[in-house]
Amino acid sequence: MRGLGVRTGGADGVAVRGAEVMRPNPKGEAPAGTPEDRRLAGRSVWSRIWRERWMYLFIAPGLLFFVLFRYVPLLGNVVAFQDYSPFLGFTNSAWVGLQNFTDLLTDREVLTALENTLVLSFLQIVFAFPAPIALALLLNSLSFDWLKRILQSIVYLPHFIGWVVVVSIWTEVLGGAGLVNQLLAELGQGPVNVMTNPDAFPWLVTAQVIWKEIGWNTIIFFAAISMISPQLYESAAVDGAGPWRRIWHVTLPGISGVIALLMVLRLGTVLTVGFEQIILQQKAVGAEAAQVIDTFVYYRGVVGGDWGLSAAVGLLKGVIGTVLVLGANAALKRFSGQGVF
Repeated sequence: MRGLGVRTGGADGVAVRGAEVMRPNPKGEAPAGTPEDRRLAGRSVWSRIWRERWMYLFIAPGLLFFVLFRYVPLLGNVVAFQDYSPFLGFTNSAWVGLQNFTDLLTDREVLTALENTLVLSFLQIVFAFPAPIALALLLNSLSFDWLKRILQSIVYLPHFIGWVVVVSIWTEVLGGAGLVNQLLAELGQGPVNVMTNPDAFPWLVTAQVIWKEIGWNTIIFFAAISMISPQLYESAAVDGAGPWRRIWHVTLPGISGVIALLMVLRLGTVLTVGFEQIILQQKAVGAEAAQVIDTFVYYRGVVGGDWGLSAAVGLLKGVIGTVLVLGANAALKRFSGQGVF
């Protein structure tokens, strides 16, 4: 085979193609690649970073944001171990060790805030988390694309409304002089002020979260549904599966990975239930019903000046969130074989 520049044979089984020598690969290992690949692999890390400098420059603003506003503030957790005073600073404030953590375990206000936070988180996980999944499945089942687009636009809009406006809208509807009470008055019924009812407050907050965020949260589920092969639906239909069975056996398994990912991430924020939303309505129902961990840190630390105890609560909140994410991810790997990381 001289015309092709290929010669085989030889005592050691070496094959020669042009000027490149290729030896047999009895172990089934991947070839080394082209000379260009081998040359790039031998470069230093900094050389490769310089080669892709425009890509790194593109992601630099986002990386800088997280470094400045997420990681650098972690250094302030030292306050949790001090009797901190802004006038003395980090270096001159007295060290108290674990005293702040001991105090928070016996502080009744901390326990109330923790209880309220867990109740709100439980309601939001049970009702607000699956709501966008159900809406995505419902909209995806619509036959008319124009109707689907219109409904998507309508349910997306509340996400772009600030919590101040949202609370005002709900007050105009459910407040003492709101639309609902005006209708009840026309029917001869007594007023019902939901906005000032402490017992209804957890359900009110959950309903507000669903109303505001359900449309926006469907975006990621729509993206996951779009990745499911249409052939799976066709095969299920040929086998006699109706719309509900196709959803149960095709759509839900197809987006189960996304659901698991979002659930793991949601558990990391189980002690965060919305500072702005809660603080805007706290005076109407009272601190006993509406004091959560975030508002407690604000009032006790920023307003009250008890920086050490507030920092201890915030640090403990972050540790618990991290443990929940790691635990949920480990459980997900054990039962499904795949995890978030």
